[in-house]
Amino acid sequence: MAKEPKRIGALRAQVDKDKAYSLDEAIALVKQCATAKFDETVELHMKTGLDGRHADQVLRGSVILPHGVGKDVRVLVFAEGEAAAIAERAGADIVGSDDLIRRVQGGFFDFDVAIAQRELMGKVGGLGRVLGPRGLMPNPRNNTVLNVEDLARGINEAKSGRVDFRIDRTNVLHVILGKASFQADQIRDNLNAMVDEIYRQRPTGAKGDLIRAASITSTMGPGVHLDLNELKTRSAVPA
Repeated sequence: MAKEPKRIGALRAQVDKDKAYSLDEAIALVKQCATAKFDETVELHMKTGLDGRHADQVLRGSVILPHGVGKDVRVLVFAEGEAAAIAERAGADIVGSDDLIRRVQGGFFDFDVAIAQRELMGKVGGLGRVLGPRGLMPNPRNNTVLNVEDLARGINEAKSGRVDFRIDRTNVLHVILGKASFQADQIRDNLNAMVDEIYRQRPTGAKGDLIRAASITSTMGPGVHLDLNELKTRSAVPA
C-alpha cells in the first residue's frame, strides 16, 4: 500500500473523525485545510436513507446558489433558427444543432452544462449514452430542456451558479458548494440553500430520515462530518 503523503496526514490529524462539527466549525476547518496551490472546490457529500432503485425514492433537482460556484460556467445549447439566435444573445458559449450533435458524438465535452431546445430533443436524445454518464444530458427535470421563450432564462440561471443534483447508485449525493477562497458566510449561505432544496425535493417514497450522514470537504482536504441536527434546524423546509 502506498504511503500517505506527509501533507495529507497532517491535514487529517486536524480533523476528529468521530466528531460531528457545527456548520461554522466545519467550514472554518475545511478552509484551513485547503492548502493546495490552487483554489480548491468545496463539496458537500450526503448519505441518504433512499433506495434509488425505486422510482418514488429518486432524489434529484437543481438550485441556484446565492453566491455561485466560483467559476465560469461553459454552457452548450442545442438550438436552431431563432432559438439559436436567442441562445447566442443570452451568452451561451456553444450553440448548434445537427453539426453540434455530431461534434458531441465525436467526443467533444468541453462544457459544464448542456441545454436543449425542446423541439430538438428527438435528435439530442440519441446522445444519452455519451452525456448521461457525465451528468450532462439535457433533462426537463433540471430545467435544461426548454421552450424557445425560456432559453434566455435557462442560460442565465446556468451561468449564475445553478447546481443540479441527483443521488448516485449508492444513494449518496455529491454537490459543489463553491470555492475555498469564498468567505465562510458565502459557503454557509450556499450550503443552506442546497440543503433547503434537497429537503424540498424529498421523494414521496422516502421513509425515515432523508439524510443519514453529511460531510463537507475541499478537493484535496479531509472530510469533516456535520451535525445533522443543526442541518435540520437551519433548513427552512421541514425534514
